[in-house]
Amino acid sequence: MNPIQIAIVGMGNCASSLLQGLEYYRDKTPEDAIGLMHWEIAGYRPGDINVVAAFDIDARKVGLDVNEAIFSAPNCTTVFQAEMPSSGVKVSMGPVLDGYSEHMKDHPAHQSF
Repeated sequence: MNPIQIAIVGMGNCASSLLQGLEYYRDKTPEDAIGLMHWEIAGYRPGDINVVAAFDIDARKVGLDVNEAIFSAPNCTTVFQAEMPSSGVKVSMGPVLDGYSEHMKDHPAHQSF
């Protein structure tokens, strides 16, 4: 079977948890995959999912490898897989179509974009 190829729009906390999880479970066996509800779906396992494109509007993430961008501010999700190999996929600037929340400008720089 061919791997599942995904693109991620927004390299925030959810993307961070997803990519950390894919790497964490990549070399596990079903017996070792504690916390994962379904080890295999339609023949696919966590290691069969590859990121091929990523987009964000935060200058601190654009241009970085996706596995580096997921740890960039203002992300604040729990880090459970700190060692992430380079993916070879750089985060591209996404279009600011609907803007961003006005209240973000009132936050400190490490919490806003």
